[in-house]
Amino acid sequence: MSEAPSAPGAAQNGREQGAGTGGKVLYGALDLGTNNCRLLIAAPAGRGFRVVDAYSRIVRLGEGLSQTGRLSDAAMDRALAALKVSAEKVRRRGVTRFKAIATQACRSAQNGAEFVERVAAETGLRLEVISPKEEAHLSVAGCLNLLDRTADTALVVDVGGGSTELSWVDLSGQARAARLTPGRPPVRAWRSIPLGVVTLAEQFPEGADAPEVWFRRMVEAFRSRLEGFTGADSVRPAFDTGRAHIIGTSGAITSLAGLHLNLPRYDRNRVDGIWMTRAECEASANRLIGMTMAERAAQPCIGPDRADLVLAGAAILQAVQELWPCERVRVADRGLREGILLSMMAARQRRRPRGRGGRTTHG
Repeated sequence: MSEAPSAPGAAQNGREQGAGTGGKVLYGALDLGTNNCRLLIAAPAGRGFRVVDAYSRIVRLGEGLSQTGRLSDAAMDRALAALKVSAEKVRRRGVTRFKAIATQACRSAQNGAEFVERVAAETGLRLEVISPKEEAHLSVAGCLNLLDRTADTALVVDVGGGSTELSWVDLSGQARAARLTPGRPPVRAWRSIPLGVVTLAEQFPEGADAPEVWFRRMVEAFRSRLEGFTGADSVRPAFDTGRAHIIGTSGAITSLAGLHLNLPRYDRNRVDGIWMTRAECEASANRLIGMTMAERAAQPCIGPDRADLVLAGAAILQAVQELWPCERVRVADRGLREGILLSMMAARQRRRPRGRGGRTTHG
């Protein structure tokens, strides 16, 4: 993964400063997806980081893309508004190491490159449209410390707005004994499916069928795109013998967890890292199937912005569980932004000389 040398508007005199962080270098990561624009600004702290600022806005950049093949003017305007807020935060905080990525919507849209140029001209942000493979690896890097090292395999499922990335992570043998680092996650196999919560929901509009039938159609649509994949067959025995688990990262999956916990309002500290059984995931999905759109919107961990998308995410998770069955699912309220930050910090530590007998540590 390439690392941008500096943030937009950052000082170019070679000095690295962090506003309000005791002189520490500040890192920034921005993820512009099909549904969300997310920014995270952080300072290194031990083997991880301390969050200094964060921003997230649902922009639905990929709205209508599956029908037209293009990003709409309204969607681009929404995304640009969020990107301008993000750029201002980056400048105000004095971020000096920064990376901004764009994923499936910009990869697949006919006018994706044109939009990226417009973003640079209007905000100063240089978006890098990353490949599905890099997206999958960054998702794993962001979730490394949620992996159960007593298992032999983990399947990281990153459900996006326009695509879903699946990564089978090797945790057995030498990989178990080694230290896992963001720059070199032990990914045995990966697969990108060009279906996410936005594209799946648009393909199967709600109300055309009975709720149970509609949900099942979404499950089958995703299954049909995944079931022929044989690249991870070498780790299937771990799933067959209960030595594997799933990590699910997406707003839809964290919403399922919040519903499962009956939270009065969303609480990341309660959700991130929680273990759910397969039966509990299905029970939360069944609760949602029995609700109207308005009832889902009234749920504190869903809200109106996700009310029409959360069941598409639940359908994707169920399809994965049917094809790669395991009893344990760990919910991750983290993903690409954290993967970018940790990868940049680890790369910088590897490049730093060890002079004066000091030791380097990875972020």
